[in-house]
Amino acid sequence: MLALRTAFTALAFVLVALMPGVSSAQSQPAAAGAGLEALAIVSGGKRHAFQVEVMRTPDQRARGLMHRNYLPADRGMLFDFGSSEPVAMWMQNTYIPLDMLFIRADGTIARIAEQTEPLSTRTIPSGEPVLSVLEINGGISRQLGIKPGDKVEHALFKR
Repeated sequence: MLALRTAFTALAFVLVALMPGVSSAQSQPAAAGAGLEALAIVSGGKRHAFQVEVMRTPDQRARGLMHRNYLPADRGMLFDFGSSEPVAMWMQNTYIPLDMLFIRADGTIARIAEQTEPLSTRTIPSGEPVLSVLEINGGISRQLGIKPGDKVEHALFKR
């Protein structure tokens, strides 16, 4: 029954993608099992609000924003590694330039990799142990004045 349901879901996405007037960005599903959660970055006395998908499992983290052609300006993806550890990210099969914010367990930003190169297999290291990585559209960090040391507010950092 699960295989049949999966097949129907895949067929539905193909049919929607082929419908006239529906863009590929509209037809791309959100990552499986990931609803949107509120997140804010406090920088320079300002609070910048985002809605994020949270990737908690190894499969979700491996998939990330791959194969997406569009990310709204107020959206992002938060990778939860479950414990603080050095991490490395890459952009394989990712079509959107991203800013990667490497975040410590206390919610402070350790490092920002700005305007990462789409489709690159070059690894982008955290530089120190981090609990998570936030990916947002490339250039947003600079545009909003977000920098290392700024605070990220999300339930993940209240453990």
